[in-house]
Amino acid sequence: MRIALLALPGSMKSALAGLSDMFWLANQVIAQNPGKAGTLSVTEEVFEVKTITADGLPVKDAQGRMIESDGAFADAGQFDLAIASGMRLDENKRPVAPQAVAQAAAWLQSQHQGGSTIAGACAGGFVLGEAGLLNGRICTTTWWLFPTFRERYPQARPVWGKALAEDGKIITTGGPLSWVDLAIHIVSQHAGKAIARLTADMAVADSQPLSQHLYVPGGFLNSVHPLLMQAEQLVRYDNPAITVEQLAAALNMTTRTLHRKMGELAKESPKNFITRVRMETAAVLLENPAKTLSQVACECGYSDETAFRRAFISVTGMSPGRFRKWSKSRNAFLEDASQ
Repeated sequence: MRIALLALPGSMKSALAGLSDMFWLANQVIAQNPGKAGTLSVTEEVFEVKTITADGLPVKDAQGRMIESDGAFADAGQFDLAIASGMRLDENKRPVAPQAVAQAAAWLQSQHQGGSTIAGACAGGFVLGEAGLLNGRICTTTWWLFPTFRERYPQARPVWGKALAEDGKIITTGGPLSWVDLAIHIVSQHAGKAIARLTADMAVADSQPLSQHLYVPGGFLNSVHPLLMQAEQLVRYDNPAITVEQLAAALNMTTRTLHRKMGELAKESPKNFITRVRMETAAVLLENPAKTLSQVACECGYSDETAFRRAFISVTGMSPGRFRKWSKSRNAFLEDASQ
């Protein structure tokens, strides 16, 4: 599998090096575990990785360090997969090298037309957006870029808080370190789940991406649109048990109009919107060990603990109990690191 890592001025060197290392590690795992590699060759590199720049010359990364190049757009040939990873952004949360992004977008577009899968990790999604590859497609980006991303690419269908989204041959992930999730996902697709799990174990990483909802600060509003801010206020603070019909009435509109507005502004249904906001509240409440699961469920508008548990898993990817353990461990680590 030929993989191109796109290097732009301002790219995060750690992401490019990390992706290269992760695929190299997968090659080692395949070679050492021929019984789990299926029909893949264990004598040749299964994942061949090249770092590509516009003209084949080195570029400066986000910190001014040089990123070496293995080839230029014009002579790199066709790849099976091309990845745009995280990069430095300006004060408006836009890439610092817009001209280079435009060049890269054109190249990714031609690669995609040639049959390549195109992936964007974190701010790398901006390059896919500029190429028009996200139009009409479900995608994701890191939680703090979500409002900017949605405004910049109104034809895209970003999903708030999703760790990894795949629509056709377009893959996006959220977060500066989400290249780990992307690499494991690619390894799983191409080499199988067993090899992906072993690669993740070797890298001491999760073989399944964690939802971004786990990292969003409590009370963070993912929109500056007055309607969505008012809707979040109603669900988060005023009436967590609110129904779609009650939310529409509180916003002085019909249920049908609410569905249309939510689809246009949030790219989700009112029901999903309510559930998501409830679970974001639940994540904050679950960090308090004094609260029982029943109390948290009740405060989030659920009379049935089973329904609450099911909703929490659907949004975050883990049970409330597992979340509590994960949160406790993470907070203890952060406290130790700050001392």
